[in-house]
Amino acid sequence: MLSLGALLLFSACTSDYLNNYDSVTLAAGDANHANLLLQTVDPFNPNSNNTHIEGDGARAVAAFNAYRRVAPTGGADLDCAGGKGNNPVVAGPVKITGADTNRLDGDHDGVGCE
Repeated sequence: MLSLGALLLFSACTSDYLNNYDSVTLAAGDANHANLLLQTVDPFNPNSNNTHIEGDGARAVAAFNAYRRVAPTGGADLDCAGGKGNNPVVAGPVKITGADTNRLDGDHDGVGCE
């Protein structure tokens, strides 16, 4: 029993002794192996050098024009810039597709704020 107590008493000191080295850790000097998952050859996306943009922006223009026709919250509609409405923010001319909910196209020719 006495030998078991002595073994437990001295075994706690050995862990501190192993940490006393001239280097930082036991794996010091082997950073490539220790950080193998962090070391990447090329961190950039393979398509980052692709300067060819797919499409001509027609979808973005259509989405932008769709949001212009949406009435803002608070009950005010969109009006042509320089007009007499309560929200004159739309700089024309603007192509109107679908329903003209803001009544920007007065002559119904498909172009608003002209």
